Amino acid sequence: MSLRVLAYGERALLIEVADHHEALALYDDIRRDPPAGVVDLVSAAASVLVVFEDEKSAEAASSSTLRTRSVPPADRAVGDLVEVPAHYDGADLGEVAESLGMSVEEVVRRHETAEYVVAFVGFAPGFAYLTGLDPALHMPRHRVPRTRVPAGSIAVAGEYAAVYPRESPGGWRLLGHTTLEMWDLDREPPALLQPGMRVRFRRVTR
Repeated sequence: MSLRVLAYGERALLIEVADHHEALALYDDIRRDPPAGVVDLVSAAASVLVVFEDEKSAEAASSSTLRTRSVPPADRAVGDLVEVPAHYDGADLGEVAESLGMSVEEVVRRHETAEYVVAFVGFAPGFAYLTGLDPALHMPRHRVPRTRVPAGSIAVAGEYAAVYPRESPGGWRLLGHTTLEMWDLDREPPALLQPGMRVRFRRVTR
């Protein structure tokens, strides 16, 4: 079945898929074998944005190259492993444990033993949505978001885990923090976590 490809301005195409699993798999497939003229790729919750160097390249890809692709198996999208040192001292850790009927230790164990995959980056520069969270830890966002969440905060919301790359408002449940720099303008690319990367949280006890 051909992909749903939509024009997105003069130099970009938006490809719509079913969910973040398909989006990540397609992102990885295009990254490995890009059409001529591609200068940027952005994976989202249910789409992939393909940006080209000029309008001619976008038109060529829209008419043939991208429409004839199919979404590859999702398990292809597996990238480098990033270990995130985690201090489990978050403001919501006790409340999360109580709400789920677990001990704090059980919440921490379930969070740190999972292997996550960066599905997409959004909300704020460098904010990576991580899939792979233990279903037992799925919780809704706070009804009233905090006005200030510190940079490096390790958090969960719904089916996702994340690390806040910079200080910002936010409604996710805070389990801890890391000193690892998620966003650095002096680094290329500035965002440490990119779609397809694997992530493990490593508990720091000191």
